[in-house]
Amino acid sequence: MEHGLPSMKSIKSLKSFVKRRNNTQDVGKSGWKVKPFLALICTALLIFWYKTTNIQFEETELEEADYPFDMAKESEPVDDKLKGLPRGILQPRSDLELKPLWSSNSLRSKGVEMTNRNLLAVPVGIKQKSNVDAMVKKFLPANFTVVLFHYDGNMDKWWDLEWSSKAIHIVAQNQTKWWFAKRFLHPDVVSIYDYIFLWDEDLGVVNFTPDRYLKIVKSEGLEISQPALDRNSTEIHHKITLRSKTKKFHRRVYINRGTKKCSNTSEDPPCTGFVEGMAPVFSRAAWFCTWNLIQNDLVHGWGMDMKLGYCAQGDRKMKVGIVDREYIFHQGIQTLGESVHTDKKTAAGDTRTNRQGHTTFDSRTSIRRQSTWELQRFEERWKKAVEEDKNWIDPFSSSSKTKQKSNSVSNRRLRRGNSNTHRVKHKRSQGTA
Repeated sequence: MEHGLPSMKSIKSLKSFVKRRNNTQDVGKSGWKVKPFLALICTALLIFWYKTTNIQFEETELEEADYPFDMAKESEPVDDKLKGLPRGILQPRSDLELKPLWSSNSLRSKGVEMTNRNLLAVPVGIKQKSNVDAMVKKFLPANFTVVLFHYDGNMDKWWDLEWSSKAIHIVAQNQTKWWFAKRFLHPDVVSIYDYIFLWDEDLGVVNFTPDRYLKIVKSEGLEISQPALDRNSTEIHHKITLRSKTKKFHRRVYINRGTKKCSNTSEDPPCTGFVEGMAPVFSRAAWFCTWNLIQNDLVHGWGMDMKLGYCAQGDRKMKVGIVDREYIFHQGIQTLGESVHTDKKTAAGDTRTNRQGHTTFDSRTSIRRQSTWELQRFEERWKKAVEEDKNWIDPFSSSSKTKQKSNSVSNRRLRRGNSNTHRVKHKRSQGTA
């Protein structure tokens, strides 16, 4: 081989080097082609993930708005009795909405839309049928769900009313409003309703409109309320419930005469923070608290009206009120436990003989005696509960208010001291500068 010419071995090495370099450049070019494609895929996946997460968040918010009393949070352990079921199938709540036995495919695809967001529940007897008819006709057009508690067992005589099939009828002989409410208006059953009207049957509603009433309640932030009573009502037990012709609503009453006086400084019911048991209206949160306050065995509810302010979700002087612009007429007709004929021996003073010589049992006397006994039991239980619960602080007691006032004064002083310190430091920094 002559000098100056490259050898065959060096030529092969050069070809191999050039080939490897070309291959490297091709791979680099193809890599640059792949990168934009991967970026598009990642962007699409991120958008999909964001939208999915946002939809799930909105659905969760809607569920919490409809069912605020969630009994099984995701973070909490599932009850041992439910371990046999997958978590997603659990439904701890219900409602009082009537469901059709069948529906068309179009309706099934649309799902169920909750239009009735408020509830009217009334204990009824057949003798008050006409009055209840007028009442229900006021509420149904306002998208109320209506529940009638038949305490006289006379349900079949209500079917001739045009709206009867739209109401829910529950029958139990000689039971009170609070007995029905404790057993059939559990918070998990009524949690979809914004307001619960738990009314008596003898209320005239000529001057009452549910929509306008709720508009006032919402605008004034009333958690517990009632419509004012017409001044010509047959029975008026507390002056605070009387209608004021010059006001839209009121939260307190002023009384200068008698044993119970009420003034601007009065902070206890029935001077302020009070509604009566005949026509209370509860917000969802207030009813959750009130249902737990109802004693299962004390069915007449005496004494509860003085404690309802504790369920007002805040200051009862502000959260409890009487609506004057929408008012009702209390007829004072009591039909639950009317006098009946009897041949049985009864307590002395509970029987009367009518003109026909028949002996009748005066159940009203016994009912009042039972109610008085229940009031004493309720007050005893409240007192005992307060004594035993060392962690509970009465938000309306004078000592609690004094402590809150001193705390607020201390906080103001602390804020004032901090602001003064800040001003001094600021002046020093300016002087140094």
